[in-house]
Amino acid sequence: MASGIFRDVYLMVRPSARLEDFQVTTHLTDDGGADVTVAVRTRAVRDVRLTLIGPDGTRLESTAADDAPGTLHVPEARTWSPESPVLYDLVMSVHDADGAVVETVPHRLGLAELSIVDGRLLLNGAYFKMRGVNRHDHDDRRGRAVGMARVRRDLELMKLHNINAVRTSHYPNDPRFYEMCDELGLLVLAETDLETHGFENTGDIARITDDPAWEPTFVDRIERLVIQERNHACVVAWSLGNESGFGCNIRAMYARCKQLDARPVHYEEDRDGECVDLISTMYSRVSQMNDFGEHPHPKPRILCEYGHAMGNGPGGLAEYQRVIDRWDSIQGQFIWEWCDHGLAAMTEDGREYHTYGGDHGDYPNNSNFCIDGLIFPWQEPSPGLTEYKQLLCPLGVGWDDGELRVRNGRFFTDASDIVLDLERVVDGVAEPLGRLTPGPLAPQQEMGTALPVPVEPGRSTHLRVRVRSTAATAWAPRGHELGVFQFVVADSTGPDAAAHLRTEASRMEVRANDDELVIFGVDQELRFDIVTGALTSWVRGGRPVLAAPPAVGFWTPLIDNHQQEADALWTGRNLQLMQTSTRSVVLRREENAAVVEVAQIIGPPAQELGFEVDLTYTITGSTVSVGAVGRAYGEYHDIIPRIGLTWEVPGSAHRVEWLGLGPGENYPDSRAAAVVGRWSTTVEEMQTPYVVPQDCANRGGVRWLTLTDADGAGLAVARTPLRGACEPPEDFDFSVWPWTCQDIDAARHRTDLAPRENVTVNVNHRVLGLGSNSWGSEVLDTYRIRLEDFSFSFDLIPLDADGVAPAGGAGESASGLPGTGTAPKTPTTPGTGA
Repeated sequence: MASGIFRDVYLMVRPSARLEDFQVTTHLTDDGGADVTVAVRTRAVRDVRLTLIGPDGTRLESTAADDAPGTLHVPEARTWSPESPVLYDLVMSVHDADGAVVETVPHRLGLAELSIVDGRLLLNGAYFKMRGVNRHDHDDRRGRAVGMARVRRDLELMKLHNINAVRTSHYPNDPRFYEMCDELGLLVLAETDLETHGFENTGDIARITDDPAWEPTFVDRIERLVIQERNHACVVAWSLGNESGFGCNIRAMYARCKQLDARPVHYEEDRDGECVDLISTMYSRVSQMNDFGEHPHPKPRILCEYGHAMGNGPGGLAEYQRVIDRWDSIQGQFIWEWCDHGLAAMTEDGREYHTYGGDHGDYPNNSNFCIDGLIFPWQEPSPGLTEYKQLLCPLGVGWDDGELRVRNGRFFTDASDIVLDLERVVDGVAEPLGRLTPGPLAPQQEMGTALPVPVEPGRSTHLRVRVRSTAATAWAPRGHELGVFQFVVADSTGPDAAAHLRTEASRMEVRANDDELVIFGVDQELRFDIVTGALTSWVRGGRPVLAAPPAVGFWTPLIDNHQQEADALWTGRNLQLMQTSTRSVVLRREENAAVVEVAQIIGPPAQELGFEVDLTYTITGSTVSVGAVGRAYGEYHDIIPRIGLTWEVPGSAHRVEWLGLGPGENYPDSRAAAVVGRWSTTVEEMQTPYVVPQDCANRGGVRWLTLTDADGAGLAVARTPLRGACEPPEDFDFSVWPWTCQDIDAARHRTDLAPRENVTVNVNHRVLGLGSNSWGSEVLDTYRIRLEDFSFSFDLIPLDADGVAPAGGAGESASGLPGTGTAPKTPTTPGTGA
């Protein structure tokens, strides 16, 4: 099937005497200037008059002819870089044989010279790293017919998220793309349209790559790209193509490329560096990249694809970034990839969703493997892009023992356009602490300054540093945030932060019958099923606190990055079908408390593996402490998705507030962009609109959370130590959905999800990291959880109207949990943490 014409086609009328081609090269001189040489190829032309107009309006002039390139010496040259994309205006006036001007050709020129010295790639003599993405042309309504407004929005989003490089995977772009990269400041790994991946199915991916008969076709591809785009400062290297094996035609392409332009050449499958100037790998694990750094190749190395951004993820980017930043020999990385390739569609009732492989009667297909970007099809950044932005923040910030350390991570410009807004965060509530100006801190240099942060006894204190730009740019307003850092100053180790919410102990009355245990407290009633041990009903003041009972669980809706684990480890063992068998339900009376002990076996059908779980409910006053101790059995002790509790609350409890990491979605291996604060949002706003529904909305490092209705009535969850344990309580993770896990797993598109009457609440002791193993790196060991023994405990505390806990506790909140003492009650908005 022909793809049709998806780019603009021009019909140009040119004079018979005309400029056929030109090539500009820049060479920096020892006096701080630059020699700009313009070679021309003309037809029926006497000469070409060259005028170079600088950013300050200064003009330089020269003349060029076919056999005599023109040279202009630019004193005090302002060179081009992605951090300072200064452009000159080159105007070429074409004179015919009679001396008349027959045409004028303008070109916006950046002064850029690339070189490789001692195995290091240099731009204008300065070392740098490419912090990039792979980009395909895509429009969710027009397919590959991408308008320039959308292209520009792509590039502006990259700049807004601290990205400085883009690989044109896997073909040349519209010429206007390179002009925009010159203007905005993006390094381009310019790739030509070559890929013979299909021959891999024959067992010989290099079948035509190593066939001399195909040499003219191969060479033609790189020749067209280089001639068309070689005058753009943004092009940092040429790429001979992608995944086509290696052979004689790659050597021929390289030779022709170097004849046409001196810039470095890249091709990933020349893995021994026989001819290319940049060594490259794809999807190398963190440990392998570190090994490459410890044992560097004589040529600069890049990671042209990594961090497969499919669905929820990628995770583990922080570890990659630390290794990449550590070694000078690693000079670039490109996330796969920029955008989800979904196509917009509408349901019969007018709701939008996005289609992918198999939705159009296409067979065979790769299903949703094209939904693998850092932005959604409608150009909204994903949580993965927010994480990447933080890791690429141009200023590194550290704080330790009263000293703030600032490092300018830029390569070409100082930090005079950056300010640091300082905040003290006490129990999640932020207050201004001042502003620091690094000033003209040079690239790759570090400074330190004393910064003591006052603390309050018994309260957790953090230092938060927001890095902001004072420059207004084409892609961002003055003052936009480049990154945010947070440091623990004092972590409360005193009494439990939510102790004031637990009512004073009061006598519990118990009634038992054949079917259930009924426990009465102050204005409340709890019912337990005697057979299953489930907390089937909890009513306070005539209002239901729960809509479905808490249950220990180990499964989450499957994310794309865990599909390989599911195929290899989970579904064959039926871990998605874990079943609960209750062995005993025992009621114990304690002074002013009732304790329900439930012994269960939880495991998959027809498998000799699982957990023996002791689930304990301790009812004291209005607080229900839920503790779980699990003992693993069987021979399987590999990774599982999570360990935690799930229950439901009435759908009216749609307001969510928590003290923990936020404001956005975060997971154990993807939380560099998250900071501790007191955050407020709604259940609906917490959902991430992944094209293919999957696990989402997780928030980690949580001390407490509340779920309330419009009047403030609902439920609080607080961390607490396990009964009888000496260790302090652990932070937890949570997520809330307006649907169930089963709903999400069954959905192919967002519109398959219909909000239910109740809200699903997941409070998790442990959550598996994301990784990027849809095509890339598995979850790192640090972020794995396994089918092994566990123990955890949470307190469930009902909240009356206005978010007030039941009477009985006293004192100011040490945690900032709403509704008691003098703690703030005004909800915060996402992104403020104040």
